[in-house]
Amino acid sequence: MTPSNNLKPAKPLSALQGIILAKCPRCRRGDIYSTPTYSFGGQKMHERCSHCGLVYEREPGYWYVAMFVSYAFNVAEMVTAAVATHILTGSNSPWVYVGVLMTVVFLLAPFNYRYSRVILLYWLTPGLNYEAWRGEDRNKVVLKEPNPPAH
Repeated sequence: MTPSNNLKPAKPLSALQGIILAKCPRCRRGDIYSTPTYSFGGQKMHERCSHCGLVYEREPGYWYVAMFVSYAFNVAEMVTAAVATHILTGSNSPWVYVGVLMTVVFLLAPFNYRYSRVILLYWLTPGLNYEAWRGEDRNKVVLKEPNPPAH
């Protein structure tokens, strides 16, 4: 077997798959987070992409904008939970709504934290685009059978 220079890139992820899996927005190969969404140790971000080297914190104070994205997530979740509570229970007690909404906010806080940053990187950062060539695996050596001798 001989090494081949005809390297095939890994099948690229779509933007939606990259967001769901929290992959680097530039190469969609490296992980943004080193820990799962729900863990007792908290969520820890990598400083840079392990595949293409992109620094995630674009400038000092960059993540403050993620608070606005998280706020939008919270509003959408609270409205949805309030409407669902009204439809399912028909209750007029404000304490039912307060209890349900606080539970929803508490349970979805790790999700909001993670995906507000991912959305910020993918959709709200000017000049940060997907570059398919960065997703190629340049260190991989593909072995193929040598051509059979001609008779």
